[in-house]
Amino acid sequence: MHLTIADNGQGDILAARLAEIATQSLLDEARLSPKPGLVDSRGSGAHSDLTLSLMEHSAHSLTPTFHALALHCWLRFPDIALRQEVGRLGRKGEQAMMAATGGINTHRGAIWSLGLLVSAVAMQPSALGARQITQRAAQLAAMPDALSPKTFSKGACAVQRYQLPGAKEEAQTGFPHLMRQALPELYRSREAGADENQAQINALLAIMTSLSDTCVLSRGGLPALLEMQQGATRVLEAGGVQTAKGLDQFKRLEQRMLADNVSPGGAADLLAAALFIDRIGGQAHLL
Repeated sequence: MHLTIADNGQGDILAARLAEIATQSLLDEARLSPKPGLVDSRGSGAHSDLTLSLMEHSAHSLTPTFHALALHCWLRFPDIALRQEVGRLGRKGEQAMMAATGGINTHRGAIWSLGLLVSAVAMQPSALGARQITQRAAQLAAMPDALSPKTFSKGACAVQRYQLPGAKEEAQTGFPHLMRQALPELYRSREAGADENQAQINALLAIMTSLSDTCVLSRGGLPALLEMQQGATRVLEAGGVQTAKGLDQFKRLEQRMLADNVSPGGAADLLAAALFIDRIGGQAHLL
């Protein structure tokens, strides 16, 4: 599915389409199965407060947010005023999400990553290569937002405690795990004969091989993070989940993550972002 809307003033049409694609990317990530430690069609993984239906409801609640971001960023150049408005709309979307989920954080990280990417596409819809989109998103993310809350999320606390990059740094550096891990593995797996479900799981695992996932860090610390990274690497080195050896390694990884009671929520957010870029048609200028 490729986005091809000419620069002809149809900002609202583009905004509606981007909101639809972003929402569908969240839905596809949530429904993808099997995923280690994450909510999927089999169950709640390492979570006691999340279900697939709740994740789906949360995704739909964010459609108006993505629409508002795209509409506001339509053909805009990045500046401080735009950055602050993107931040305001993102926080408003977070409030809507929390209201829809009864106060449960389902997609806070995804609002940040997907919100930036939606904004970046709307800013220059004639330049839709993956690198072009992520570089515009990085430029926006690097700008200060004086109106942002001064309180720390669990992820931000993990970043500060372990002195590792988190979602903020990932965006400000142009989404390297999306560009170097997720999208290349997604395309490589497809070319190697994996079906779409398997290719997307492999893309998730590719992210997990090196991401300092703050969801894992906040719940299991560095030991759990290293186990996740090493286990995901073993799956891919064995040939991916489309092979018998890779699937065996996957089952071992999942068992360990459930035993550690950790869930790679940060990696899941980036997978949704990768699926969004893939749908936009961002394979051009990937590397």
